[in-house]
Amino acid sequence: MNVELAGKYRAQWGEGPIWWKGKLYYVDIEGCTVVEFTPQSGEEKCWHVGERVGSVVPRESGGFVIAGDSGFGFLDAESGEVRAVGDPEPHKHENRFNDGKCSPDGRYFAGTISLAKRKGDAGLYRLDPNLEIERILGGITNSNGLVWTKDGETLFYIDTPRLSVLSFRYEATTGSLFDQREAFSTAGRVPGVPDGMTIDTEGNLWIAFCHGGCVVCFDQSGNELERILLPCREVTAPTFGGKGLEDLYVTTGQPADGVEEDAGRLFVLSGLGVTGNPAHCFGG
Repeated sequence: MNVELAGKYRAQWGEGPIWWKGKLYYVDIEGCTVVEFTPQSGEEKCWHVGERVGSVVPRESGGFVIAGDSGFGFLDAESGEVRAVGDPEPHKHENRFNDGKCSPDGRYFAGTISLAKRKGDAGLYRLDPNLEIERILGGITNSNGLVWTKDGETLFYIDTPRLSVLSFRYEATTGSLFDQREAFSTAGRVPGVPDGMTIDTEGNLWIAFCHGGCVVCFDQSGNELERILLPCREVTAPTFGGKGLEDLYVTTGQPADGVEEDAGRLFVLSGLGVTGNPAHCFGG
């Protein structure tokens, strides 16, 4: 297994990586930037969106959807312009959108974080292809990693302060969640807190541990299968990419003291012996 740097961009706080059509996309939340990285050429392209952005997903009709300070918006890949779609929390000025992904049926799920750390003051939201926005979960504090199983019937989800992974039965016809339960706890087992998450073709969960400097692979019962250390503390989110989805790309952030040379860089882990599932785009 090899751990290498990918690209030259150094994010203030990298997050939300997604592999799409041979390119790796991710956000620099505090840098207010969406980054496109092409591994084959090493080329990088950046869109400065004018506000903190928590996640980005491709649109079926072209361009991207982002979730940031002012809610959901469409990002035009050619002009870089952002068109507002809607903000489900316009009155909560100390909240912003954080991690998000699209479901297999093309809905964009993204959650918010209470920057004031008010327990339960954030939520998980769903943007449908018809552009309607619905709150799916309340009582959230720091919405983070989320991923569906290959059959699309189960959603795994992280609300970071809980130090656990939740699971739900997912109903694709309505985009609704049912049967919430704690799949497993990470408390006292791994340094740091659970952040971004992805899933491999065997159904195992790969979780980045912010402040903990590592990515850990668990089975769905919470048994630890593998732990990979990275040369920086603020490890934020993983996703599978590469031609056969055999590489694991990992975003990172810069610590408050700013003393780590490679903090904020994108890493690629190869030779893991596993592959990931393809990402999904927004259906609107």
